[in-house]
Amino acid sequence: QAPLVESGGGLVQAGDSLRLSCAASGFSFRIYHMGWFRQAPGKEREFVGAITSSGGSTSFADSVKGRFTISRDNAKNTVYLQMNSLKPEDTAVYYCAAARQWSTNRDDYRYWGQGTQVTVSS
Repeated sequence: QAPLVESGGGLVQAGDSLRLSCAASGFSFRIYHMGWFRQAPGKEREFVGAITSSGGSTSFADSVKGRFTISRDNAKNTVYLQMNSLKPEDTAVYYCAAARQWSTNRDDYRYWGQGTQVTVSS
């Protein structure tokens, strides 16, 4: 089984909200910082946001700050990405990832999910 499995993607309209989930298995989820990344067609995978292992701190890219939030439930080995006020430019495949060190750099993340498609229509 893949270490991380995302769910919750879909097709929504601009201004709508969507919540992505990422379920972890096979590693010590509670000691890993968790990040969300996204990749639009023809573009590089970019950092969206991250949450510390305890859930006490978060960080976000400027493009989503104030619209997206991240939370986690260590008892359920799950991390969430709440996306509000979605825009067409948020359209991408969204990935969750796990890292031992706090980082916004995708190269520092050890475990990755397969991604879930989010499409925002105008």
